[in-house]
Amino acid sequence: MRANKIFAFTCCLLIAGCAGSEKKEVAKAAVMPPPQVTRAWLDEYEPKLREAVKGSHFEFERRENLLVVTAPVQGSFNPDRPHMLLPVSLGPITRVAKLLESDEDVAVVILGHADSSGDDAQNRDLSQQRARAVTSIFRLSGLKQNRLQVMGVGSDMPRAANDSVAGRALNRRVEILLTSRDTMQGLIAKYSQPAKPELKDAPKVAAADQGKVSKSE
Repeated sequence: MRANKIFAFTCCLLIAGCAGSEKKEVAKAAVMPPPQVTRAWLDEYEPKLREAVKGSHFEFERRENLLVVTAPVQGSFNPDRPHMLLPVSLGPITRVAKLLESDEDVAVVILGHADSSGDDAQNRDLSQQRARAVTSIFRLSGLKQNRLQVMGVGSDMPRAANDSVAGRALNRRVEILLTSRDTMQGLIAKYSQPAKPELKDAPKVAAADQGKVSKSE
């Protein structure tokens, strides 16, 4: 009788454990909105964002479920205090933030990037500081933590080879990713373990990048 009770108790634990693990996996999965909803949202916000960064040195790009505004470090941050935004950068960032302050369905993920020169830990820390500097503008506009996430990924996600001055300059940047709140956690999970692309030819990559990304006019 005792053996039967122990066996039954063990089975209950195993079933509960399996159910718990299934719940955890479901919680991790990102809920993707229907494609037509995503396209409608992108179509609505794309012209507004282009107008917000018009006349600045910021770049704008539309990627699948995302709208991306990129602030190159050169011209956006103080060379003597590399984690501090220059005054010229405050206007376009503030205009982007103002567009989103009253729309509870829009989320922002801000990624800081660095090139691969120097110490990796220092580069990651600096990329985080730069991302936080941009994030602070969004916080001033009223975006709460449930709609705003920040990460410094260091040199893990280059968009050009790091073997030239031009390539390293392209890699030093802060990206403002706009998406729906439903997909924000999925983005965070994706960028928590970024894959390093193999980039060997900086000039070619830089040229391809310029063709894909539209600078503000």
